[in-house]
Amino acid sequence: MATAEPFGIYIHWPFCAAKCPYCDFNSHVRRDGIDEPRFVAAFLREMETVRARTGARRVTSVFIGGGTPSLMQPQTVAALLDGVARLWPLAAQAEITMEANPSSVEADRFRGYRAAGFNRLSLGVQALDDGELKRLGRVHDVRQARYAIELARAIFPRLSFDLIYARPGQAEAAWRQELNAAIDLAADHLSLYQLTIEEGTAFHRLYAAGRLQLPEPELAAALYDMTQDVTQARGLPAYEISNHAQAGAQSQHNLLYWRYQQYAGIGPGAHGRFLEAENHGRRSVTITERLPERWLERVETTGHGIVAEEWLTPAEQADEMALMGLRLYEGLDVAAYERLAARPLSATAMAALQRQGLVEMAGNSRLRATAQGRIVLDYIITELVS
Repeated sequence: MATAEPFGIYIHWPFCAAKCPYCDFNSHVRRDGIDEPRFVAAFLREMETVRARTGARRVTSVFIGGGTPSLMQPQTVAALLDGVARLWPLAAQAEITMEANPSSVEADRFRGYRAAGFNRLSLGVQALDDGELKRLGRVHDVRQARYAIELARAIFPRLSFDLIYARPGQAEAAWRQELNAAIDLAADHLSLYQLTIEEGTAFHRLYAAGRLQLPEPELAAALYDMTQDVTQARGLPAYEISNHAQAGAQSQHNLLYWRYQQYAGIGPGAHGRFLEAENHGRRSVTITERLPERWLERVETTGHGIVAEEWLTPAEQADEMALMGLRLYEGLDVAAYERLAARPLSATAMAALQRQGLVEMAGNSRLRATAQGRIVLDYIITELVS
């Protein structure tokens, strides 16, 4: 009997046509091609192993990310979705999302992905300026991005696309113009991320060598504030620090993460967090092998690619719930946190943070970060749960 709580499936396709200089995701370039049928068989086998642990959960969202899933043939992604539907019952209105890039080759496959069952597309646009796209290492140009957005709007019921801002040398006026152009193109959802420098990336090496300069913190904060103001005024308010949507168009899969609900992770480098079917008091964290070829061999040998696993205590789960919930505009469900933690949030810390204008109560049940507080979220969480 499937349980009624939201439950998601995340599938990680780890291959890209090129590695972007800012990206620290588990993505790999393979010039000699990918044996898609062999990888599909491994994905399906790992799904079967994980299904035995989750039980018959009703799946409310499926998300295929990467890497670049739109490099797969439509029949490949169809086989993955068929595997999910065979092993877990799909909710009637399940959100089924695929990440894609806006190159012309990938856009030509959009109808095939829709026919496979995807009802939401997330496009990695990243900028609406050709010079900036080159600096970000993207393989498409603005013309291709606009074409892909228009095509996706015509094919998929729902569409989101990403932009990166607070880029080197970016001025407030330039970002305002680009942001408004993006909203003009947008359907019902935008993801807007400030550029961060991640260890192990090409940008990190340039930054360490003094060859890459980010905006000063004051300018970055001003760009963030402007982003909130413009999207709010244009009907795409923030529902999470970096995500903006019309009413009712929030990403259900990402809300599942931020509301600290459960999901299974399938594929190289994927993470999962779910209650074991045989022990509902135990929340498992699963992490799979990152290197695709090693993951493939492990799955073919053992039935799964899991290389690390832990079981979180209720207190650890509560800390994670706070970390995720305070990212949301709706805030953290205080009663749910306190039930899990078996202790209240620090009243002293809450009062101090309220005096500083960093948190506020949303109704009687939720604690949320203010606009000022969302900029210093790590500090708030440390104060609240330490």
